Amino acid sequence: MSIDYFGELIKKYKSKGILIDSNLLLLLFIGLYDQDLIARFKRTKKYVKEDFTTLTNILDCIDKIITTPHVLTEVSNLSGQLHGNVKFNYFKKIEQLLDLELVDEKHKTARDISKNQCFHKFGITDTGIIEIAKGKYLVITDDATLAYWLQSNKIDVINFENIRPLKWEFPHDH
Repeated sequence: MSIDYFGELIKKYKSKGILIDSNLLLLLFIGLYDQDLIARFKRTKKYVKEDFTTLTNILDCIDKIITTPHVLTEVSNLSGQLHGNVKFNYFKKIEQLLDLELVDEKHKTARDISKNQCFHKFGITDTGIIEIAKGKYLVITDDATLAYWLQSNKIDVINFENIRPLKWEFPHDH
């Protein structure tokens, strides 16, 4: 996939929004708290600071960041593995970010999500992403299986693993 392809997706969804998956939302929150923590925290150490920059460059081009309660729960649970003052201060920062409405939370009940045929394959969080994104939002994920399924089912997606090596700065022609 080319830079042009990603750029067109971003333009298409600029005003609609981008639904961000758990690992990338965690990367965003950790990076907004302390970019040096990205490499030190076991749940984000697969990323580097440049990945945080790439992610924020993408998000800066989109008017709305979308999430789900299930994604936020996963991020909270993973973040809970931080310790001491770092954990306390990190959650204070997340509280501020949520208060600023950094992300727009879209809800679909677990009961409704479980009725989707994908539920047995993907579980509640990813099936919720599928349900909420369908026809509305661009999805960004680093989950190759989910990205492939979305793409195969004509739901626009950016697989972050494909864009990481590009280290491309997105044009900010809002």
